[in-house]
Amino acid sequence: MPVPKPAFLFDLDGTLVDSVYDHVLAWHDALLAEGIELPVWRIHRRIGMSGGLFANILLREIGGELSKERIDHMRRIHAESYARRSGKVRPLPGAQALLKYLSDAKIPWAIATSGRMETAGPVLKTLGVDPKTAVVVTRDQVRFAKPDPDLFIEAADRLGIDITTASVVGDAIWDMLAARRARALGIGLLSGGYGEEELLRAGAYRVFTEPADMLRHIDEIGGRQA
Repeated sequence: MPVPKPAFLFDLDGTLVDSVYDHVLAWHDALLAEGIELPVWRIHRRIGMSGGLFANILLREIGGELSKERIDHMRRIHAESYARRSGKVRPLPGAQALLKYLSDAKIPWAIATSGRMETAGPVLKTLGVDPKTAVVVTRDQVRFAKPDPDLFIEAADRLGIDITTASVVGDAIWDMLAARRARALGIGLLSGGYGEEELLRAGAYRVFTEPADMLRHIDEIGGRQA
C-alpha cells in the first residue's frame, strides 16, 4: 500500500504573518464604533474566529446582543482599521523559507484563513503568495469559519488530498479545534500569543515557536524531501 504524501494547511494571521495584534486593535476600533468597550485581552482570546461568531461570543460574555446590521458595520470598521495597519505587517521569521521548502520538496500546502480576501489580500502579497497560483481559502468561500473545519476541508479538497493525511498549522486554539473536527493533525505555533499548554490541550501534537522553528524540525513532522 503506497504511503500517502504529507500536506500542510496553514492559518495566516499569527501563523505566517505577524498580524494578530493589528487585528486585535482593529476589532477594538470596530467595537468602540458600536459603543462597546472591552479590554483588548478579551478580544485577543477570540482572534481566529469568523467575525460574526467573534462578535456574538464577546457580547455573550457581557450579556448583549447584536443585529446583523451592527455586525456588518463592525466588520466594515474592522476592515478599514486593519487596512490602515496592514502595510506594516511582515511575514513571521522563517515563513517564506518554509513555504519555499515545501514547494521545492513538492509537498502540497495551502493557506486557509478566517479573514476575508479584503483583509488577507495585502498580507498575502507581503508574504509573496499569489492567490491565483497558490491554494488560498478565505472566509468568503465557505459556509462557516473556525472553529468549524470548513476552511481546512475546502483547502484539502482543492489540493486533491485526504485531509486525514494533512497537518493543520495554526497559532490559536480555534485552529486546533478545527483540525480535530476535520480529523487532521494539529501543529501549534506560539507566534500568535497562545501558550504551549493551551495549544496542546486543544489538540496540537507538536508546538513550535514560529515558522522558522517548524522548518528546523520539518523532518520530524513528515516534511522530508524525497
